[in-house]
Amino acid sequence: MSLHQLRHMAGHLLTPLLMCLGMGLAYLGAFHQPEPHHVQVAIVGDSPQVKVMAQTLKDRAGDALDVVTIADRADAVDRLQHRDLAGAFVPDAQSPELLVAKANSDTTAMAVETVFGAVTAQQNLPLRTIDIAPSASGDPTGQGLFFVLVALSIGAYGSVAAISVAGAGTRMAVRALTAVATSFVVSVIGIVLAGPVFHIVDHDYASIWAMAWLYAAGILFIGIGLHPFLKRWTTLAMMVLFVMLNFTTSGGIYRPELQNGFFGALHSFWNGAGFVEGARSLLYFDGNGGLGGRIVSLALWFAAGVVLVLVGGAYERRRAAAQSPAHVPAHAAMSVAAHAAAQDSARAVPAGASAAAPAHAAAPAAAAPMSGNAASGEDFDEDSDAEEEIEQAVGV
Repeated sequence: MSLHQLRHMAGHLLTPLLMCLGMGLAYLGAFHQPEPHHVQVAIVGDSPQVKVMAQTLKDRAGDALDVVTIADRADAVDRLQHRDLAGAFVPDAQSPELLVAKANSDTTAMAVETVFGAVTAQQNLPLRTIDIAPSASGDPTGQGLFFVLVALSIGAYGSVAAISVAGAGTRMAVRALTAVATSFVVSVIGIVLAGPVFHIVDHDYASIWAMAWLYAAGILFIGIGLHPFLKRWTTLAMMVLFVMLNFTTSGGIYRPELQNGFFGALHSFWNGAGFVEGARSLLYFDGNGGLGGRIVSLALWFAAGVVLVLVGGAYERRRAAAQSPAHVPAHAAMSVAAHAAAQDSARAVPAGASAAAPAHAAAPAAAAPMSGNAASGEDFDEDSDAEEEIEQAVGV
């Protein structure tokens, strides 16, 4: 194996190795040790005993909990339905209750149950948990929307390489229209699987489908807009943006109150969180809890993709214009050179030596097939790189 082949192999191994490192850092950094950070909880009541309990719990929990008191149970339910609280504890001498909304986040609800379960255990009382916003019948853990997000994301970013590489000879406008059609197909697959197949979504099908289409279109447009600049590194960039930083910040497994500050901050504007949290608000909370803001975030990501497509298209046109005047196919140039050399030889060689002239003239001409073979080799390398890019995008 030559040094060139080793370097070529090492260069192509770099992408999957960077993916391995990035996935490990992202997933372990986001999920390996969930801890509460400023989880919003309330204790229902306005008596001095309730206020003392709230202050004591706040002092013990530190930054883990933000504890407030609420006058009555109805107000607590309303704030849970607006996604302002993770849980509300209703003290009682016989049967204390904990109000949660598991559709908001099952893992956060479990963390709140652990906190107030310890409180009632000290009182030797059983804790009754009431879920005021249960998830759909096909999604008992409330995490089904996260896996819908995974399906949409893979369908979208995996199609970027196929459109950008296989459609490299087409205009950017054609690739953009293909991306619109592809995102439509991806969104239809997503809503069919989420709805009638697995019953993760049991109403508002059209709205969830529209959000899925907007989400997938944003990813596709960003990808095909980046490809003119990043080429085969586009797959790695898409993995970073829409897998490593996207799945970990979506809130589908852990919401930001159980994550560190970095992932929690990204949750506020990343497009995966826009889809998951927007769908939750629509399906379980009557649009409360920031649905409008989440749709705006999806629209902004799509707008960023449109800008990248326009910039990428302009870049391709400028590059093509710069190359076209100087671009002459190698085999054509060699044929012209061979013909000129043959004419010069015919003029310069005496009549007696005319038999040798064809041999001299043939030498430059023979270079033309060699040049064509070299060009074919380069084309083969480019095709191999393109095929590998598609395989990497879809395979991961």
